[in-house]
Amino acid sequence: MRTRFRFVTLGLIVSLIVINYIDRSAVSYAVEPLEEAFGITTAQYGIISSVFSVGYMVAAFLSGPLVDRFGCQRVLLVAVALFSVTTALIPVAGSFAGLLVIRLLLGVGESPAFPAATRTVSRWLPIRERGVALALCGGVAVSGSLLISGPLLTRLMDLVGWQGMFWTLAILGVVWAVLAMALLRDLPEESPRVNAAERALIASDQEAEAGSGRASVRWRPLLTNRNLWVVAGGYFAWGFMFWGFMYWLPSFLSGAYGLSVKQAGAFSIAPWACGIVGALVGGVVVDRVYRRSPKIRSRFAVMGVALLLAGCSLVPLAIAPTLTVALISISLGVGFGFITGGIWWVASIDAAPDQPGSAAGFADAAFAASGIVAPSVMGFIVSSTGSFTSGFLVMAGLAVLGALLMLLVPRERAVTPETTTAVAGA
Repeated sequence: MRTRFRFVTLGLIVSLIVINYIDRSAVSYAVEPLEEAFGITTAQYGIISSVFSVGYMVAAFLSGPLVDRFGCQRVLLVAVALFSVTTALIPVAGSFAGLLVIRLLLGVGESPAFPAATRTVSRWLPIRERGVALALCGGVAVSGSLLISGPLLTRLMDLVGWQGMFWTLAILGVVWAVLAMALLRDLPEESPRVNAAERALIASDQEAEAGSGRASVRWRPLLTNRNLWVVAGGYFAWGFMFWGFMYWLPSFLSGAYGLSVKQAGAFSIAPWACGIVGALVGGVVVDRVYRRSPKIRSRFAVMGVALLLAGCSLVPLAIAPTLTVALISISLGVGFGFITGGIWWVASIDAAPDQPGSAAGFADAAFAASGIVAPSVMGFIVSSTGSFTSGFLVMAGLAVLGALLMLLVPRERAVTPETTTAVAGA
């Protein structure tokens, strides 16, 4: 009887991404306590949010090669130890400067998750199972974590206080590390829980793919890869919208409509619920489109249309920003944006199938760069104008530009029939 341990491995990676996103978004629900405890301003909060992405961007660019070189387990265990410790230190940061350092290190600790997810999926799953798997990692896990983070974090604050909320999240990281030490392995061949039948199933659908083991990164093919730069540009555009809402949605709902923190957390459910739907739709649609038109550009077309719809969905926020209009517009924007959720990683594997971790790290660094820009820009706009309207228009404009990039610039990679087969179901 064939084992199915590959899904346990996938579950470990998905759960890590969920923990990461709940962890990094927790600060958005503790704005008032942090302002009172450390005397930070609204603009400084934007900087604190952005500095997370500085550490994340630099480390994401490096963590991809590290994952390809040393494997997922070792890199992730070090990363989880770092982000658990830094999360626990947030309540005792002592000052704005202390928060900056802690958030910087938190970004470093959380950066290997997606490069590791991409490599794990490419090595542990047969090609025909990857579309849904990457949708789970890149879309459902992210939007799902943000869906539950509002009610969960506000409830934790009620039960154990804002300091206890951060300490509880740190403990979750420790629990994950214990499970990963026991269960997570870099390759199916290294796990005693995978029998010969399951290994044969995985290997049968990966025979044409090069570089299944650990290897040193080759920088020149990555840095001159046109499609990988397109992925990075589009991911930056979507990332600006994503990070902007992740860090500022509770404050927007509270400030613009007079909602309490708990009410803002409850109203935040709708956009991230739409994100889950969008991610699932994206995983199904991209595989169906690719089967009908087996070209790399078909994936970019799906992402381009999704980004275009996401950008257009935000326009009503500048015209009639009632609470109902705001929730519908933001929910549609997030939902359409999350259609791209898992496709970024599929496109990264397409661009560099022999260096999946490094390619994912490159794309993730661009996403992190938007996380540096978006919170600070939104904070500056709110501080300067007292309104979020201009920030929403910037989100919409970047999404449209990203859509044009995805639709017009990608180029088919010269591939052999075997390589085409290898990426067809990624």
